Amino acid sequence: MTYELPIRVYWEDTDAGGIVFYANYLKFFERARTEWLRSRGVGQQALRETTGGMFVVSEANLRYHRAARLDDELLVTARLQENGRASLTIGQQALLLPPSLSAAGPPQGARAPSGGSAAREAASVGAVLLCEGTIRIGWVSAASMKPERIPASILEALK
Repeated sequence: MTYELPIRVYWEDTDAGGIVFYANYLKFFERARTEWLRSRGVGQQALRETTGGMFVVSEANLRYHRAARLDDELLVTARLQENGRASLTIGQQALLLPPSLSAAGPPQGARAPSGGSAAREAASVGAVLLCEGTIRIGWVSAASMKPERIPASILEALK
């Protein structure tokens, strides 16, 4: 299941050249991962309070294809690629929605997870791949910041 989060590009997201600053794609990916977890009943603040653990990014690998600009509407995706005992690997994409599609929907807010490939579905309506990557998040003790096993209840919620 691929989770999709529409995001509009604001002035604060751009650099002096008027395009989305490269590091902001990491912020967009973080928002989509957080909302993906929330949609599965996994609120990160509640997790920390109830389990004493939390997810932290341990690795990020991104590839940039094209630039987004001010006022563009993006579709940012998150899809679980791999789960281990102490970490998850999430595949993510930022897609530029064509004006005809972006005008039809709300500027912000989550869309229901889709069963197929978000890139394939978005490509069928003319979306353009801007950035893609894989992010590995590890489960750690909030107190010690040492790696621990992801609680079984979380892994079950993510299936």
